[in-house]
Amino acid sequence: MPEDFSFITAILRLTLAMLAGGAVGYGRSKKERDAGLRTYMLISIGAAMSVLLALYEYQALHTLWGDTVAAVGDKFDVSRMVGQAITGIGFLGAGIIIKGAHQQVKGLTTATGLFATVCMGIAAGAGFYEVVIIALILIVLVLNVMSPLEGAFKRRLRNITLHVEFNTVEDIATITKMLQDQQVQIFDIDIERTEQKNDKYPSATFILKLSRENHSHSGMLSSLAELNCVHSVQELIA
Repeated sequence: MPEDFSFITAILRLTLAMLAGGAVGYGRSKKERDAGLRTYMLISIGAAMSVLLALYEYQALHTLWGDTVAAVGDKFDVSRMVGQAITGIGFLGAGIIIKGAHQQVKGLTTATGLFATVCMGIAAGAGFYEVVIIALILIVLVLNVMSPLEGAFKRRLRNITLHVEFNTVEDIATITKMLQDQQVQIFDIDIERTEQKNDKYPSATFILKLSRENHSHSGMLSSLAELNCVHSVQELIA
């Protein structure tokens, strides 16, 4: 590793990037945004790797790869390859992200994971092995360990998104009244089906904020399920 870098420095920079991305993702998760905690962590780790690679490359051109630069001239610029790789993963990531049922966006974590993985591959190709090891551990940690923790965290928030099936569209008034009686703030109601088709009842997605006194997600699901007009209720977790 070039003299201006150290294993400890790489750990600190990548860990700081992960924590900073997590801090942003925490706020976005509280607002029920599609890109949440893990998504921002992965983006931040990948971006930090890009900067570390650029710094490593700049110094390596004048030390480890000095003979090559002298042979081919000063126009030798590996960073162009790095830029093209990162640009290319952007198009691939866009193709993975889709909008599924009940207005849920799928593929964000996969797309950002690909971005971070591309940066890790570039680091491996450049011989920046220490950062590859650190990033691999952090990315695996975010994707596998943070997933259940993020789900548990979202279930403790007052914000909740529900998909509800009912008898007729007029039942929305009954559901809304019950929510208001429990001091639930209604942000949005997105009606998906207005009549029964193919054994599927009329349905809508409710974006809500529970009261401070009663912010139990399971309690809200039970209250809605007890209504005679409701056939099914499901919490949507991005």
